[in-house]
Amino acid sequence: MTIEAIAVDIDGTITDEKRQICISAIEALRKAESAGIPTIIVTGNVVNYAYAAEVLIGCSGGLVAENGGVVFKEGENDNAVETLVDRDFVTSAENHLKEKLGDRFAQHASHDNMYRLTETVFYKTLALEDLNEALKDFKYLDELEIYDSGFALHVTDKRVNKGTSLKYLCERNGINMENVMAIGDSQNDEDFLKEVGYKIAVGNAEDRLKEISTYTCEKNFGDGVAEAIEKFAL
Repeated sequence: MTIEAIAVDIDGTITDEKRQICISAIEALRKAESAGIPTIIVTGNVVNYAYAAEVLIGCSGGLVAENGGVVFKEGENDNAVETLVDRDFVTSAENHLKEKLGDRFAQHASHDNMYRLTETVFYKTLALEDLNEALKDFKYLDELEIYDSGFALHVTDKRVNKGTSLKYLCERNGINMENVMAIGDSQNDEDFLKEVGYKIAVGNAEDRLKEISTYTCEKNFGDGVAEAIEKFAL
């Protein structure tokens, strides 16, 4: 078994249910880096949040943010954030939702939307059913993907996802996707687990993710990440 890189989600994977980062995950990712295995952050979060996590943990493989809409790696693309899709459909959906939801839009919209380059996000205080109902007559609905990350609801352009953008980043760096280990916990992680050779679900992962995984960790959250890294990469 050869692991060329480790790709890992943030919320619910290297963090606990309160979004507090697990020390065990940090230690394991740093061990992998010390062993010459680059680690990659793959998240639905905004790029500045992802970049802070990457730097503070010590990940060297780059990052995928906004569920695939954005990638970044030090020393590439003139050290600029790279946006992989325009947000025309998402902006149109956002305007549609402001009309349909009225005051509920501002009430439930994520405070970090001002930083998002390719998607719009709502807190889980808005029911998924209500979001879908408001979008059912949106003329470009087929161009969108709605993700429930467990922590938020993401309205994303379906031309990109965590898997397509991880593949783009890895291929650009000469990394064979069959030799990548991906670790996640929720619906929006399915796309990037499907693209790699080693599919890992932490113990607290959704059942669907466990079904497509090659290994389900006995431990939850960051302890599961540490378990998988120790078992397969080190």
